[in-house]
Amino acid sequence: MTDVVCGVIEDDAGRFLACLRPAGKHLGGLWEFPGGKVEAGESPEAALVRELNEELGIEVEVEAALDPVIWTYDRGQIRLLPYLCIIIRGVPSPLEHERLCWRAPEDFSSLAWAAADLPVLEQLRLRAAAATEP
Repeated sequence: MTDVVCGVIEDDAGRFLACLRPAGKHLGGLWEFPGGKVEAGESPEAALVRELNEELGIEVEVEAALDPVIWTYDRGQIRLLPYLCIIIRGVPSPLEHERLCWRAPEDFSSLAWAAADLPVLEQLRLRAAAATEP
């Protein structure tokens, strides 16, 4: 099983950063939370800081882990480790993606997401719903 990290980055308006995978790559044309594989000897948090710098040109602070997701793709099984992050330096740029956009939880379904990200989206929807309850 391959450990993969993803950064869940929220803006001041309560929207989350989504990244479009480039055509021709695995899962090309689908949206995802940015991140990548954890390298040998690397902590998930360090991998996420590295990946977000490489993919988006930003520095982040990793705040909290969300529930991991085990998912099987045709290439094998992954353990997706999502983390809430805040940007501490830079503005996200699509260095390794076709496009970036910000979406509120109620608008997640307007994008075609990579399958492993769907349980993460559900976690964010539930968190948003709980935050609005009296």
